[in-house]
Amino acid sequence: MNLHLKDKVIIVTGGAGLPDSIGETIVRSVVNEGGIPVIIDKNNTRGDSFAGRLKQGGSDCLFVQADLTEPYDCKKTVEKTLSTYGRINGLVNNLGVNDGVGLDKNCDDFINSLKLNLVHFFAMTKYSLDALKKSKGSIVNIASKVAVTGQGGTSGYAASKGGVLALTREWAVDLREFGIRVNALVISESWTPAYSEWINKLDEPESKLISITRKIPLEQRMTKPEEIADTVLFLLSDRSSHTTGQHVFVDGGYVHLDRAIS
Repeated sequence: MNLHLKDKVIIVTGGAGLPDSIGETIVRSVVNEGGIPVIIDKNNTRGDSFAGRLKQGGSDCLFVQADLTEPYDCKKTVEKTLSTYGRINGLVNNLGVNDGVGLDKNCDDFINSLKLNLVHFFAMTKYSLDALKKSKGSIVNIASKVAVTGQGGTSGYAASKGGVLALTREWAVDLREFGIRVNALVISESWTPAYSEWINKLDEPESKLISITRKIPLEQRMTKPEEIADTVLFLLSDRSSHTTGQHVFVDGGYVHLDRAIS
């Protein structure tokens, strides 16, 4: 299916992660559809290298180094995008880290977690808004099952992702008159470098991984980053032209299906 994303300018925050991270995979998927990714990341070395490889392969792209916990940097990324391409057709608010800021941490830690995982969603959307109105673009917010299931020991991340789901519905209402669609993609158990790092810190990581995957109803396996990226691109595209305000779970049924069936 042609998603009609050729030459569309798509901002992806946290887009220069490690290979097979969610952001990096979304960027590669945008390129595969003929779109133009704007890669926003704090890691300058990795971002420059990633953008260089894409350009060597014949793809147009832009890397902007930014610390998105700083609102000015959010503004800077949008200004750089517009000065380079003159348009924004889509925004993927992807950057987030399950930082383990729980009730054992102090209030400053909690506030910093909100800045890292939620506040820049607002800033990036606000600064991109005029351009998205002109293009009737689409916004996809990356959320987590933690927002609806809880996890324990990660109050900052849980509050942030709950906020992401709420803002998705709020913005879908606010922006409907401009033809801008806003949806959230909810991730559960997906095999990424960050997930691998987390599970390998646990006692008996292999048995823990088996225990988790056995509870995933569909095929008893982790969601692939490519499967997440495919859904993100669909939500960005005009193939989902009457879909807005939705929380789309790409998780093999992990959250909503009875795990007894596994």
